[in-house]
Amino acid sequence: MNEQPIIAVENLVKTLGGRRVLDGINLKIYKGKTTVIMGGSGCGKSTLLRHLIGALKPDSGKVYFQGKDITGLGDEEMDKIRLKFGMVFQNAALLDSLDVENNISLPLREHTKLNKDIIKIIVKLKLGLVNLRGFGNLMPSELSGGMRKRVGLARAIAMDPEIIFYDEPTAGLDPVVCGVIDKLILDLSNKLSITSVVVTHDMNSVFRIADQIAMLHKGKIVAIGSPQEIKNTDSPIVKQFITGSPEGPIQFMDKGDDYLKELTM
Repeated sequence: MNEQPIIAVENLVKTLGGRRVLDGINLKIYKGKTTVIMGGSGCGKSTLLRHLIGALKPDSGKVYFQGKDITGLGDEEMDKIRLKFGMVFQNAALLDSLDVENNISLPLREHTKLNKDIIKIIVKLKLGLVNLRGFGNLMPSELSGGMRKRVGLARAIAMDPEIIFYDEPTAGLDPVVCGVIDKLILDLSNKLSITSVVVTHDMNSVFRIADQIAMLHKGKIVAIGSPQEIKNTDSPIVKQFITGSPEGPIQFMDKGDDYLKELTM
């Protein structure tokens, strides 16, 4: 691609607890596309995500957002940039004391000077985009797991972000609801031209939503490409992961294997 990436990661290194969690990561994320970061538990996916949103500082390397190096920014500058981000958490991270409408309106009330009537209109529009119009007065405890995820997504798009980060958006959901969430991710990317970065190990979701796939293993990107390129890979690590085979270079039963150590940390 000749276009400039909205996010560029260069030679990112991070050590936590004496273990190199990210080991020279290079990645480009393009505007309007869905990039999926996949890999097994403990491979560094969530740590990479935290660097992309500026929640962690690397030991070395850079993360650029719209050409600006964000790795050295202070909290105040980083907070301004985060207003361009939306975040969908694995557990939805809704506030149990607030109803759906107030959960979604929270970023608008905190970061804008819009009056309450305008905010109500925006919330209704966002609920409509996730097919939850009319559910604004329900409490989180009254929602199913899939509905909670959709409310989390509505809150993530409340501020009309340029990019949305998803942390395991289909975790704990049945296959049909997973399909609903995947369709919403695609619809929002298409309707709103939102860039999406999805961290997941759900292979069905990966191949439904991705424009670009990057696979992490032991802190390194071992493969990157389109869904078709990943499906046709020659890498035995990637082949084993996408097929779920117990046989291959990813060894779970060898107690001396670093991968098992990652899984048990």
